[in-house]
Amino acid sequence: METMIINQQNKINYTKEMQQVILNVANAVAKMVKLSPNTELSVMIVDNSYIKELNLIYRGENNPTDVLSFAMNELSEEEMDLDLPGEVNVLGDIVVSLEKAVSQSEEYGHSVERELGYLIAHGMLHLLGYDHENEEERNLMRNLEERIMHKVKLER
Repeated sequence: METMIINQQNKINYTKEMQQVILNVANAVAKMVKLSPNTELSVMIVDNSYIKELNLIYRGENNPTDVLSFAMNELSEEEMDLDLPGEVNVLGDIVVSLEKAVSQSEEYGHSVERELGYLIAHGMLHLLGYDHENEEERNLMRNLEERIMHKVKLER
């Protein structure tokens, strides 16, 4: 899987360790759900003001959030799933507020890398169609997140 990472913020020092965490988590999820090697993922690292704008535009929430996911493969009921061999599978975009990740890591008492890894796992699961609208979905998603975090050695 090809993962493109763009750091669009300059408020928090974005390190090579952070980049490696993103790649490790993305690859662990890809392997766990058996994504084809020709899958592409885009990750954008932003600040609170940028993600606040996106959150308002796309979710009607006028506050910064930690992660947003924009799936490219969502089909409406009328669309056919045309998964052609050799075609690039563009999974979608994950947008993470590094400012929010830092503040949440302090709040929860763990490393920024662990929080960033969790947000990438959470965002990828959303891109793959998982959600947390009810308790059953929430429990399934939480279980998958914990399995991913264990695989990349970022447990609590």
